[in-house]
Order: sequence, then structure tokens, then C-alpha cells
Amino acid sequence: MKDAEFAEISAFVTQSGLSGTDPNTMLMGFCERLRAAGLPLARASVIIDTLHPDYEGHVFHWRADGGVSTPRSYGRTTQASTEAFESWRRSPFYKMMEEGRTLQRWPLAVVDEDEHPILAELRQAGITEYITMISHFGEDRIIGEMDCAYTGWSTDHPDGFQEQHLSVLTRLVPLLALVVMTNSLAGIARTLVETYLGRDAGQKVLKGRIERGVAERIEAALWFSDLRDYTRITDTAAPHQIIPLLNDYAEAVISAIHAEGGDVLKLIGDGTLAIFTGDDREHTCRAALTAADRARQAVQALNERRSAEELPTTHMYLGLHVGEVFFGNIGSKDRLDFTVVGPAVNEVSRIAAMCRSVDQPMLVSSAFKAALSEDKARLVSVGRYALRGVGRPQDLYTLQPELPSR
Repeated sequence: MKDAEFAEISAFVTQSGLSGTDPNTMLMGFCERLRAAGLPLARASVIIDTLHPDYEGHVFHWRADGGVSTPRSYGRTTQASTEAFESWRRSPFYKMMEEGRTLQRWPLAVVDEDEHPILAELRQAGITEYITMISHFGEDRIIGEMDCAYTGWSTDHPDGFQEQHLSVLTRLVPLLALVVMTNSLAGIARTLVETYLGRDAGQKVLKGRIERGVAERIEAALWFSDLRDYTRITDTAAPHQIIPLLNDYAEAVISAIHAEGGDVLKLIGDGTLAIFTGDDREHTCRAALTAADRARQAVQALNERRSAEELPTTHMYLGLHVGEVFFGNIGSKDRLDFTVVGPAVNEVSRIAAMCRSVDQPMLVSSAFKAALSEDKARLVSVGRYALRGVGRPQDLYTLQPELPSR
């Protein structure tokens, strides 16, 4: 490979990293440039772990005869007996990690293809040599399981890879691994802030809204829900059932909120605080009410499943309100929370607490009802109540019971 070609490929990878090019597109450009420079690549793959609640990492593939394929996520390789665990144990990279090697050549004409299933697959596809490489990251760059990048390089040339080809790969692949790691770190940052702060709040933080005490005044439909008899359940259920119970009901509630454009700001034990925002008060309140319908249906379906499995079940108490709140960073210089505060937040939590007293699964404020037009007919009064910590009594409403079909 000529120096100018090497410099052009290095510049492409560097610019791809600076511009945030996705790894799939970058891998395609990288491989096509290597082929144009004379390296007989037939296939390539990049594997990197991440930090995500649902999966462990991503795999990116490129083929000379088909371009890139859709990135694939894989499950926990640390959980024994899972498909991802078994696949990892059978891969060449697992053995390389055990033996402390960072590079391995696999001339497919002479290696034992039974050693690793992928070798037999590659040989059947006409591949003559496979090179595997591991690019380790420094200890201060390790996040979760993301401690290195795994790459695989295949050729179908009759003579396999030559020494000069291997030299090019060993010089350029670390740069590629560095850029893929940088891209993955940006993805991890997005995942963490959106998972722990909420989608809208997370985006605001990523855009620089981290100054303490800076908050904007917004109008929002407010959601506060918790679980009926949660204390009794935790006192009577087996300890190992508590976290799965919370996860099951949180999934039902949060999915319903997100489906209607709401943003979950806090999970407080069994409680959920969320907001629905927009320029149209009726639209935001209608979205919250639709999310309530979704959540109720999801909880009902969940209870049917859990009952069939003889697991504890519960129901949701929900308070809905609308009003002005302050949305921003609150806390100390060392620990901030991006959330909403204000009298309306206090009111919605008190409204939700009143569900127990009036034996209703959902209560909404008079302000919330007043914002609705067509849906207003669905709400009926349950009376006027003094809420703890709220200066004036509130008229509260609940959903009108559905009439039985004839």
C-alpha cells in the first residue's frame, strides 16, 4: 500500500469519527478503501460491547459482495446458558482472551474447523484465511463490559493474506477501533441520561443544560402513579419476587406514557412521576388520559399473566393534573437532578394519594378536566376535598364507569 493511500484511509477514519458517522457506514468506507488499495478483503466484522439495560453490545458486518448488513445487538455473554453466552464461548475471540493474544491468523486450509463453528462457515463460503484482532482500551476508558473492540478480517484470495496485508491491518485497525469506541461512548452517554433522567430531560442535559439552578417555566400535564397495596405485598411476598414485580408494572406504566409522548422523570419506589408537554393544553391532557387508558389495559393484561403464574398482582393508583412547573437542574454542585418542581407537582402527588381515600383507581383535578372538550364527558365528580399541603380544596373527578353491554 502506498503512503498516500494509507494517509487517505487514516484521514477517512479520523473524519468519520469527528463527524459522528455511524459504525456501519464507516466500516463500509474503510473496507472499500482497503480493497481499492489492493488488500483482498472479502468480509469484515467489528464487535464492541456497550452499556445498555437490554443488550450487551453490537456487531457490524461488511461483505464485498453485499455491502454492509443491518447492525445486530447481542445479549448478555456473562449469563450462563444463554444463546449469547454459548456463542461467545465458541468464538475465536474467547480463546484469544483466555490466552492473552491480540492477533490470530486462521488459514482455513489447515486449521481444525471443528474448533470454532465460524471457521467452517467461512470455509464453506469460499474464504481462505481469517484474521482476528483484539484492540484493548485503557483501564480508565473501560465502561461496563466495553474493554476492547473485536475485529475479524476475511479473504477469498487463493494465497490468503500476505505479510504486507497484515502489516496494513495492524497499523489501521487500532485507529478504527478507537473511532468505534468513541462512537459507542456517545451512544452510552445518550442511553444513560435518557434511561436515568428521562428522554426529554436527557436530551436537554446532553445539549448542555447542566448549570445548577437554571430552570424554565413550562406548562405540563402531570402524572403521578403508584401501586395499590405495595407495602402489604412487600411484607408478604418472597423477597426475590419484589424487583421483578416492580419491573413488570413499571414496564406497563412507562411504555404507556412513552407511547403517548410523555416523559418519565422519576421512579420513586413504586411511584412514577411523568409530564406531557406541548403548546396545546388540551392536546397534552388528552395524551395523558390516553396513556392512562393504555396503562390500565397493560396492567390488566399483566395481572392475567402473573395470576396464571401464581405471582403477586396489584393495580395502579393515578393522579392527573395540569399547571405551570419549573423544569431544570436542582441539587448540589456534586449531585443534580433534572426534574420538575412547583405547587402543581405537590398537588398531583396529593391527588394520587386521595385515590385510596375515595377508593378510585384514578383521580384528575378540575383544571385537568377543564382543559378537555370531548373527553370531558368521561369524567364524573367524586366530590370536593382538602388536600394535605395544598391551600384550597379541590374538586376531583374520575372516569365514569363503563356501562355493561346489553
